[in-house]
Amino acid sequence: MPYARDVAIVAFGQSDHRRRTDELSEVEMVMPVLHDVLAQTGLQASDIGFTCSGSSDYLAGRAFSFTMTLDGVGAWPPISESHVEMDGAWALYEAWVKIQTGEADTALVYSYGKSSPGELRDVLTRQLDPYYLAPLWPDSVALAALQAQAVIDAGDADERALAAVATRNRASAEANPHAQLRGPVPAGDYLVRPLRTGDCPPVGDGAAAVVLAAGDTARRLCSRPAWIRGLDHRIEAHSLGVRDLTDSPSTRLAAERAGAFGRPVDTAELHAPFTSQEVVLRKALRLGPAVNINPSGGALAANPVMAAGLIRLGEAAARIHRGESDRALAHATSGPCLQQNLVAVLEGEQS
Repeated sequence: MPYARDVAIVAFGQSDHRRRTDELSEVEMVMPVLHDVLAQTGLQASDIGFTCSGSSDYLAGRAFSFTMTLDGVGAWPPISESHVEMDGAWALYEAWVKIQTGEADTALVYSYGKSSPGELRDVLTRQLDPYYLAPLWPDSVALAALQAQAVIDAGDADERALAAVATRNRASAEANPHAQLRGPVPAGDYLVRPLRTGDCPPVGDGAAAVVLAAGDTARRLCSRPAWIRGLDHRIEAHSLGVRDLTDSPSTRLAAERAGAFGRPVDTAELHAPFTSQEVVLRKALRLGPAVNINPSGGALAANPVMAAGLIRLGEAAARIHRGESDRALAHATSGPCLQQNLVAVLEGEQS
């Protein structure tokens, strides 16, 4: 079914992703990125019809922490603003819906995360089922290892194949000046078997932002807009015990609803923090060997929690802006073992 309005990503910016940014507050980390995307379009903050952010109070260690970063946006005079307590990809979804309703022609979407101050593996445990799983404190790497072992037991990959996924992603990151890890990264020791250090994402801090615009406004702001031709998100059961961890039906359904299977894509930016998750996603999304997977290096090169999913959409859009892709797929995930998944299909202007 056609959408009410054509909406495109017209600008994308991100910070350099670093292991620690102790010298920066969230506002100081976000502000340069916001200034960058606005400068790309020539817009002022007062020209933006809607602003939406994504972040996590658990990471920040304080309630309503997102209100601080509004200082970086400039919220006076009052602006139309919203926030999602999850990855910025879902903030983009909310902004896209807002533009579809006709209540705005442009939107600024940003997200950020500082994982360095705390123990990220323990913090993420708080999103688990509070009755049966969370009291056991299985951390995020342990849960990903369960999924990786299931993938290996199913014959979909082995440890050598997982190492090859890491090698390819981090080799691609050589061309990404914002990546936290790039080039050869040793496989390292086991963190939780069968996952080695090289199979896991770096812990770090970072921020990202995009500008959305509708119709002729998008064409005026960007020489080659990345049109959002389809966008959908779905969720798996909360209980890991009732899921097949070797498959991702929510990703497949979201991709189907977004129109990803109608025509081939040439690029896919997959939010796969662990090597085994890329194997699961490639199968669910039916991505063949001709598709350029994670030319940015993906989440294995930089994984700022709450921004990594938005970065996947931004990186896919940026390749369209530069003429390096005609039809791209972008994926974002949230929760343990690919629990919730968002898929977007982006296209360049059709001649």
